Amino acid sequence: MLNSTGELEFSKENSTEISQLASLALSHDAASGENNSAGLPEKTGYPDSVYVMAANIFQGIRIEKSPEKVLIKYGSEPLQSLSECEDESVQRSSYELAFSALKYQDILETILIDSYIFPSTTIPDHLSSLIIVMLYDFQDRKFQARLLSDNEESIAEVQEVENLLISFKTKLAAALARYRIKHDALSIYHILPETVRNQELRASTLPLYAWINTCKISPEEVYHSLKKKGYHKVKSVPHIGDKVFAVDQHCYDVLIFPSHLKNDLLNIDLFKEYKLIFQDKSRSLAVHSIKALLNMDDDILMVNTGSWYTVAHMSVLTNNNTSKIFVCGVQSQAKDPKLMNLFTKMGCKNVEILPETFINIDSKDHRLQKVKVILLLPRCSGLGVSNPVEFILNEHEDTGLLKDFSQGGTSEDKLHVLAQQQYEQLTHAMKFTKAQAVVYCTCSVYPEENEAVVKKALEFQDHGIKVQPYRLSPPVLPLCSLKEIHLSTDKFFRMEPSEITNGCFLSVLTRERDPSETVSVKDVLARAAAKGLLDGIELAKSSKREKKKKKSKISFPKTSTTDSNGIQMKIAEFLNQETNANANQSETLAKTSLQQKNVTQVGSSTQVRKSNKPATNPLVPTLTKNTSSSRPYERPTNFLRPRPEDKMVALKPVEIVLPPVMLPFPSPQGTRAQMPTQHFYCRWGAPKTLVSGYLPTPSLSRRGEKPKENLSSSLPRRSRPWL
Repeated sequence: MLNSTGELEFSKENSTEISQLASLALSHDAASGENNSAGLPEKTGYPDSVYVMAANIFQGIRIEKSPEKVLIKYGSEPLQSLSECEDESVQRSSYELAFSALKYQDILETILIDSYIFPSTTIPDHLSSLIIVMLYDFQDRKFQARLLSDNEESIAEVQEVENLLISFKTKLAAALARYRIKHDALSIYHILPETVRNQELRASTLPLYAWINTCKISPEEVYHSLKKKGYHKVKSVPHIGDKVFAVDQHCYDVLIFPSHLKNDLLNIDLFKEYKLIFQDKSRSLAVHSIKALLNMDDDILMVNTGSWYTVAHMSVLTNNNTSKIFVCGVQSQAKDPKLMNLFTKMGCKNVEILPETFINIDSKDHRLQKVKVILLLPRCSGLGVSNPVEFILNEHEDTGLLKDFSQGGTSEDKLHVLAQQQYEQLTHAMKFTKAQAVVYCTCSVYPEENEAVVKKALEFQDHGIKVQPYRLSPPVLPLCSLKEIHLSTDKFFRMEPSEITNGCFLSVLTRERDPSETVSVKDVLARAAAKGLLDGIELAKSSKREKKKKKSKISFPKTSTTDSNGIQMKIAEFLNQETNANANQSETLAKTSLQQKNVTQVGSSTQVRKSNKPATNPLVPTLTKNTSSSRPYERPTNFLRPRPEDKMVALKPVEIVLPPVMLPFPSPQGTRAQMPTQHFYCRWGAPKTLVSGYLPTPSLSRRGEKPKENLSSSLPRRSRPWL
C-alpha cells in the first residue's frame, strides 16, 4: 500500500474510473454471461471449483509467445480440483471465464507486470493461469470482494491468489487506467479485433433454438403448454421483451425463444422431460435435409455428429419409417449406460453406435448395405458460430477452437489441415456404392472448408467404380425461404452469421441415374405412386421378384406436383426414361387413362363421334390397305368399345346392322375400312325415316341377324340414355 495521501487519493480516483471502464468494457461479456450462465449471480464471483476448472482450460488454450516476448511463465501441470464436476452450469461458467481471460490475455499480463505483482512476489508458475482468470473476474467486479456462500467448499490455491489480488487492488486499478490511456481506448473492449467484437455483439442477441420431440408430444400440444406457462406465439422473436416464442421459418419443428429466457425455460417440464431440446439451428437444417432424401426403409450413416441431440433429432424424424441410424466415430461412449438411458428417455429406438472411426470403416461393410444417405458433419473452424462456448459444450468440440475465436480467425496452416481432413472424409463417403446421397454440413465461413472441398471431391471422384457419379443437388428443406438464405446457382446452401442465427454451409450430393438401367412399367408406376404422382389410380400388386427389384432402386431428391397437367408430364418423363421398348403399349395405356380422367363424358363422346363420322377421310384408303382381311368382323367391335355411353334405346330402328360388341381386340381403323359409308349416317341419324330406307338391303339384313339377337340380350345392361 502507498503511504502518501495524495497518491492514495489518486489511486482511489483511478480505481473508481477503472471500475466504470471495466464495467463498460465487458458489458458485452456480461450480457452473454447472463444469457448462458445457469443461475449464477452476475459480478459477485464464482465458486472456487469454477476458478480451478477455468484455470486448467486456460492453461490448455493460452497463446504461447516467443521467448523474447514472454512476460509471465506458466506451469505445465494442471491444478488439482476437488472432484470431476459434471454440472452443466459449472462447466459453462468455467469455459466462459477461461475464454474471456484468453481474449484479454495480453492486457491482463501487462497489468500484472505494471502493478509489480510480477516479479516482486514469489508465485509458483503453476498458479499463473489461476491468477489470470481470477484477475479478469476481479476487475469485472469493479475490484470488489467476492461474495461467498456458507456451504461453499474452499480451495487453498484459490484463497491464496484472491488474498494477493486484494492486497494489490489499487495498483491493479491504476495499471489498467494507464493501459487504456496509452492505447487511447474508450474501454479495453475496443482494443479487441473487430471480428471478435462483432462476434460478441451477435452472441448477445442470438436467440435460442429448440426442436420438438414429436415422439413424445405434438407441436400443437407444445404450443398449448407454453401458453399455459404465460408464453405467447409471435411471428418473430425480439431481442428483448416478454415471454414469447415463434416457429422457425425453415424447419416446422423448431421453436425460437429470446435468449434471456433460458433459465426460465430450463425449469419447465417440456425441457425436463425431453419434449423440447435446445440445439443450434444448423444441426436441424442438416437432419431435415437428410429426411427429404429418404425412402421408408433407407438406413442412415451419421459421421462426427458431436452432439447426441443431433442423432436423437434424426431418430425422431424417422420414427414412422423402418430406417436404422448408424453413428460412427464414438469410442469411449459407445457402451455408456447414460447414453442409452438418454435415448430411452427421448424415445429413440432405431440408433446403433459403431465404435470404429469413419475412415476405418470399409465401404462394403455388411452392416451398412442398406445405408442410402450419409450425413457428414466434419470438424471445422466453426467461425460461423457466434457463441463458441455453447458450440463447444453442445457439440463436444475441441476447446482449442477458443484460441481461434479469441484471435478472430484461423491460421492458414490449421485451415489447410482441417480442409484436408474434410476432403478425406467426403471422398471416403462417396466410396459407399450402395449410398445414393451425401449431405455435407459445416459451421465455417471459409470457402476452403466448404465449396472448395466439395468441388474438389466431385472433380476427383473415382470413376472406376461401377456406379453412377455424384453431382450437386439443391437441398430440400421443409419451409425453405430465400430471404435470409443465399441459394446460389451452384446449388450450395449458405446461411451467413447474423444477430438471429449462426452461420451454416450445406451441400447435397446425389448420384445420377444409370441410363442403361431397365425398369418395368410396374416399377415405374410404383415409383410415381410413391412420389404422389398417381393420385386416385390404383396399381396392381407386383410380384415378389419385381418388389425386390423395385426396392433396390431409389431416386433423389423427391418431387411432387399438384395439378393434373404436372402429373401427366411427370408420368411421361418417368416412362420415357425408364420404360424399355417392350413396354410401349403399356405406356400408351397409362397416358390415355390419365388424359381421359380429366375430360368430361360429353366432351369425350363428341370427340369420338367427330373422329369416326367422315367417310371421305384421306386416311381411310391407307388404313384399308394395311388392314388384315382374315378377320373382317372383329375390328368393328372397337368402334363401339370406346363409347360406352351409346345406348341401344336410341338405335332400335337400326339395331340389326350393328356389329357384335363382345369380340376382342379390334381397331377403329378397321371399322372405317369394312363398314359401308351409309352405316355411319344411320348411326348418327336417329330419325326412323332415314333408317327405313336402308332396311331392304339384303346384305345388311343377313348380316344383322345374329347381332340382333345379341343386342337384344344386352339391352337391359346398357340403360343410360343417348346423350
